Amino acid sequence: MKKMLNAEAELRKIRPQIEKLCDFLLLGKKIEVKGKKNIVTEGPNIIVGNHCGTFKDGATIFKIVHRPIFFTANKMIFNKDELSALVTEHFQLHLKSFGYFLNLALHPIISRLINFVTSSLPKAGTIPVDLTRRKKLAIEKCQEYLKKGRAIIALQGNGKIAKNDPNPYVSPFRKGPSILSYNLFTEENIPVAITPLAFFGTQSPVFIPGKIKVNIGEPMYIMDYMSNDFAASVEKFRAAMERRVRDLFMELIRA
Repeated sequence: MKKMLNAEAELRKIRPQIEKLCDFLLLGKKIEVKGKKNIVTEGPNIIVGNHCGTFKDGATIFKIVHRPIFFTANKMIFNKDELSALVTEHFQLHLKSFGYFLNLALHPIISRLINFVTSSLPKAGTIPVDLTRRKKLAIEKCQEYLKKGRAIIALQGNGKIAKNDPNPYVSPFRKGPSILSYNLFTEENIPVAITPLAFFGTQSPVFIPGKIKVNIGEPMYIMDYMSNDFAASVEKFRAAMERRVRDLFMELIRA
């Protein structure tokens, strides 16, 4: 319990710095939120949604959700060299040759930001995930946080647009959030609220002015999708979350 409280206290402590970091990452972006009343303000909560804007997705959530939230993240962001490589790749992917020069020009600022991220986020309880291996350890850590009534972010996707997918902005959902919900309800009798949301606009490059739209749906619960079979229940809930986020996304682009 003490370790969990320390993580939450650390997150509150560095919140002002995180806010500044988010403002920097979202520079030039205007955020519009639909369904803000559906944000869960207390109790165990998993925020799920499409993930096509790399670090801008997480930054957007931190700007609109005003409670301590923890998130699973690519373990590469906990290593300075690997995070630096990710940032360089982002600039070059979106801005081509100009991205190389922009990254070079902003190197002193980016270097300080990388140092802050790699040194601060582990203290705040951020959960590293190895995207190339089994994620059992991450699921166990997430369950620990949820048992304490915390909120975690578990976005679905690789942080970029999947061009060859029928819906390139919403990747197929993984089973993690569904398994977490099932385990906590059946083993601990804890109903975990799942908050579905969709982003559009976070895929645009950093520092390019634009609009980020967020559509937040009503909370979903595993109890509404339960059967006597674990695998069937998990799959049914996983598919329902994916459909809901796709619907929320379609509402955004139609608007």
